[in-house]
Amino acid sequence: FIADQLDYLRKSRPTAVNLFEAAGRLENLVAASAARDGSSPPDVVADYLREAEAMLDRDLQDNRNIGKFGAEFILKARASPEGKVSVVTHCNTGSLATAGWGTALGIIRDLNKTGHLEHVYCTETRPYNQGGRLTAYELVYENIPATLITDSMASALLRTKSIAAIVVGADRVAANGDTANKIGTYQLAITAKFHGVEFIVAAPSTSIDLSLASGDQIPIEQRPGIEVVQIRGEKLSGSPGEVETVHIAAKGIDVWNPSFDVTPASLISAIATEKGIITKAAGSDSFDVASFLATH
Repeated sequence: FIADQLDYLRKSRPTAVNLFEAAGRLENLVAASAARDGSSPPDVVADYLREAEAMLDRDLQDNRNIGKFGAEFILKARASPEGKVSVVTHCNTGSLATAGWGTALGIIRDLNKTGHLEHVYCTETRPYNQGGRLTAYELVYENIPATLITDSMASALLRTKSIAAIVVGADRVAANGDTANKIGTYQLAITAKFHGVEFIVAAPSTSIDLSLASGDQIPIEQRPGIEVVQIRGEKLSGSPGEVETVHIAAKGIDVWNPSFDVTPASLISAIATEKGIITKAAGSDSFDVASFLATH
């Protein structure tokens, strides 16, 4: 039963390699536990829960390390004379997506905690609005100075505001540093490059897939078109918390809805991991991720 459910979880997000890593680890543990002499179903469940709780603790610590390393990198590269920075983030990479601190949002939390955050701008992240629904909620809840923008406003923002960095998460990082992340990440990297803004990927080492030489080999999940032409939100009238779905596009229009895109390593300034910061060698357009992991 457990193996079947883990396989079901794998199929839910084919682009996210860390989900496969975690499911594989738990599946191996369950198999070993069940094969042990005298093992019973309650024993297998207890072993599973023990490992799952340990994974939760490790993930939280990894997130805090990513936040620390990423914040230090930004401050060293881009801090103003007052020691403060403004940043942009995309999708949701906070406590609602991780064990309770976050990857890219963990970097922002660390900047805010140490008094170095001037402001954060979060994209709404169409078509599913994870930025507007989830990231914005976390920022408001924690009283972090923040402003919501539509995805199409990012370039204008970088041209008119003093932005130190764009920080994003990662669903899968290839051996050369090419990174698959929520759709819209690629265009943010392009505008960051044009405007001379640091573009930082925040990723635990479990999101790195050394079996893939480049991002061309990363599978990209295709989502139902209905997510683009319909939107769900709280009703302005009626009972508090009551939601409804409305159609926002011409009926019958065709839809292309990839859930992720791949940002080339050449557009990425650094990859913040729990083990430290991965940077490119001078003059190189790609990262040597394998060498970094082998020495850290």
